Amino acid sequence: MPKILLCFPDGKHKALTMSYDDGTTADRRLVSIFNRHGIKGAFHLNGGLFGKGNRISEEEAVSLYEGQEVSAHTLTHPTIARCPREQLVHEIMEDRKKLERLAGYTVRGMSYPNGSFNQEIKRMLPYLGIEYARVVQTTGGFGMPDDWLEWQPTCHHNDRLLERAETFIDLHKSQYLYLMNVWGHSYEFDNDNNWELIESFCERISGHEDIWYATNIEIADYMRAYGQMKFSADLSFVYNTTATGVWLSVDGQIVEVKGGSQAVLA
Repeated sequence: MPKILLCFPDGKHKALTMSYDDGTTADRRLVSIFNRHGIKGAFHLNGGLFGKGNRISEEEAVSLYEGQEVSAHTLTHPTIARCPREQLVHEIMEDRKKLERLAGYTVRGMSYPNGSFNQEIKRMLPYLGIEYARVVQTTGGFGMPDDWLEWQPTCHHNDRLLERAETFIDLHKSQYLYLMNVWGHSYEFDNDNNWELIESFCERISGHEDIWYATNIEIADYMRAYGQMKFSADLSFVYNTTATGVWLSVDGQIVEVKGGSQAVLA
């Protein structure tokens, strides 16, 4: 029986993603930094607040986030654990509708506004088309999330970011999957006058051959695709039921199982 391990695309064992909230004008600079270094992430936006205060406009959002992920953050940013169910449904569905008209694709992820959520909200989210939801509590580590509707990131960008980047880069045990997820708000770099922090981080963390640079939903989709693969009882072959290619280590050899195909493993 072969020894099989899940890999990230191209056989990588590390992934990096970013997660930024609120859609303020400081996103212009942050997106530019990410794009320059090949860094990808999710930008969680309030569809009902475009153009208000320091928020970017709907028109600008269309081009600004191209190549990044547009994700939900509720329509008007209420503390949803204090809201009626009816309001929660309205806040998420109307946010999705507005964002999907702008982005041109289905919005299936979100971050909780004000970090507010509870178990009832989590149970409702799949019925509202939400497949992952990021919280503000952090792990300080590089493990995969146990609960995609309570996705705990590695750290906020003001929490030892450069130190954690060095630790992440040095991780070499390929028998594990490592994920670094950094969250924050772009306007904090203006408030704290520390744009050099994210510049230095992106410059240091980019361009590593063993890191997959992905959006939040790309990681969630990839793990879901792996979970839907159908292995034979003796692990001699596997059928990939999804449209997403999945990479495996089979007795130390990297194998891609293309979407909709069956692959011999032994």
